[in-house]
Amino acid sequence: MPHTAHFKDKIRFQKHKKMADDIAKLFPISANVYDALCASERELFVPQGMALHAYKLDALPLASNQWISSPLTVAKMTEALTCKGADSVLEIGCGSGYQALVLSKLIRRVFTIERIERLLKEAKERFKLLGVTNIHTRYDDGQNGWREFAPYDRILFSASTPQVPQRLFEQLKVGGILVAPIEKGTKQIITRFLKMEEGIHKEALDECLFVPVKDGREY
Repeated sequence: MPHTAHFKDKIRFQKHKKMADDIAKLFPISANVYDALCASERELFVPQGMALHAYKLDALPLASNQWISSPLTVAKMTEALTCKGADSVLEIGCGSGYQALVLSKLIRRVFTIERIERLLKEAKERFKLLGVTNIHTRYDDGQNGWREFAPYDRILFSASTPQVPQRLFEQLKVGGILVAPIEKGTKQIITRFLKMEEGIHKEALDECLFVPVKDGREY
């Protein structure tokens, strides 16, 4: 039996490695992000019956009209955060929990907020199953942030927004980075914000596609 488990683990790692290699052909990723993608159990985070599609570079549907982002988008968002040297990250929009899992391989403390209770419950069960202990979850409207553990080194929006609420910049450390898909007309642009003493420096990076941020909580 242990031999069978080892064989399955080896096959799973090879699937993750191929996925990371496919991403690297399309988008330059650093060694630490590559390793995090290889070490993150994507198959567990996709809907039942879609395991065959888990390692393709496609977004997949979840409950409540939500989506698990494509691995390529997750790689782009993670790379934009520049995780090296960061101790804490706040994620707005936990969804399936896959992005938080990838971040947990790179940053010591991950705080993730989800406004849809059902999705958060499922994500927490996955984290527990994997024995991940450095992801902290909250059921709330993510636009409120999580003041209790602020300021954060990094903040990541996993949903699109016309603009970042000021209260989230207030919860970001000086020298910290916030990454969000910003809505510009019909497009969404991955945008990196660097908080400096003199203000916020903004940089547009790449097009993307996320579900929009919504107000309030949902059961």
